[in-house]
Amino acid sequence: MGGGWLAASGLAGIHHLGMENAELLGELAPLMADATIEEIWINSPTRIFVARAGRPELTPLVMSTQRVTELVERLLLHSHRRVDLSHPFVDATLPDGSRLHVAIPTVTAKHWAINIRKHLVKAHSLADLEKRGVISPDQTAQLLSLIMEGKSILVSGGTHTGKTTMLNALLSESPPDNRVITIEEVFELDPHVRDLVALQTREATHGGEGAIDLRRLVKEALRMRPSRIVVGEVRGAEALDLLIALNAGIPGAASIHANSAEEAIEKLRLLPLLAGENLPLNFINSLIGRVIDAVVHLEIDAESGDRFVSEIMSIDWCDGSMQYSHRRRRSQVS
Repeated sequence: MGGGWLAASGLAGIHHLGMENAELLGELAPLMADATIEEIWINSPTRIFVARAGRPELTPLVMSTQRVTELVERLLLHSHRRVDLSHPFVDATLPDGSRLHVAIPTVTAKHWAINIRKHLVKAHSLADLEKRGVISPDQTAQLLSLIMEGKSILVSGGTHTGKTTMLNALLSESPPDNRVITIEEVFELDPHVRDLVALQTREATHGGEGAIDLRRLVKEALRMRPSRIVVGEVRGAEALDLLIALNAGIPGAASIHANSAEEAIEKLRLLPLLAGENLPLNFINSLIGRVIDAVVHLEIDAESGDRFVSEIMSIDWCDGSMQYSHRRRRSQVS
C-alpha cells in the first residue's frame, strides 16, 4: 500500500502497535495505526474500505482469501470466540478495545464480511470530553450533577456518535464508593472505576448449551450488590429487565440507537414488548417515567465529522405522564 494514501499517523504509528499487535493485524496494521481512520471493513479480498470523518473510502489494499481467513482466525483466538457454519456471525473485542464483527457464507453470498470499528477516543472523564469539544462547560456541570445525585441516564445517538465513549466518561465520574456492574454483548466499556465488575454474554456450545444472554446478566447483576447497573446497548427484551432493576431503586445507565432524545424514549417504550409478556403500554410508560432521569443525545457534525452532545433532555413523571425538559446546545464548541 502506497504511503501517499495513508495519513502520516498511519505510517508513523505502526511501531506503537508493538510487534505482537502488528503480527496479529497483518495487512491491516497500517490502517489500525492511522488515527484518522474510524472503521475498516472487508467486503471481499479486493474490496477493502475505511471510513474517515464518517465518509467511506475504497483502499488500494488487496488480500488473498486465505489471508482474510487467517486474519479472522488470529483475531478470534484472542477473544476466545468462534465463527463456523453453525455460528456464521460473531462479535468480539480486539486487544485495543476495537469492535470486530464477522459474517461468513452461506449467510453472506460469497466472501467473508468483516467490520472493525476502532476505539479512537480515549476519554476518561467529562473534562476530557469538554476539552475535545464534545460537551460544553454547562453540559459538563449538568452531567456531573446527574451522576453525583445517582440519576439514571440514557445515552442516545446514531452509529459512530460516541455513545460508548460518553458512557465511559460518565461512569468514570461515579463516587468512589460506588460498585458499578457493566453488562455487554462483548466487552467495550472500560471506565475508570475503583469497584467495577464487567460482564459479557456467552454463546452456546457446539451442543447448544451454556448460552448466557443480556437478560440473564441483568438479573445476575442484581445479586452482586450494585450501586449502578449499566447495559452497554439496549436493543431487545433486556430493556424490560433493566427498567425493572432501576425500579428497585438502583441507578443505571445505558445507550440506545436513536436520532433524537425523544425518539430514544419512544424506542425504549417498544423494546420491553419484545419480552413477550403482554405488558400494557401505560405500565411501560410509567416505568420509564419513574426510572429514567435524563437522555444525553449525541450527533456528528456533517462537515467536520466531530461528535458533540446536541441536547440533554430531563424527564419527570407528573400526573400520569412524562414531562420533557430540553436543554439544547446552540452550537458546537470550537
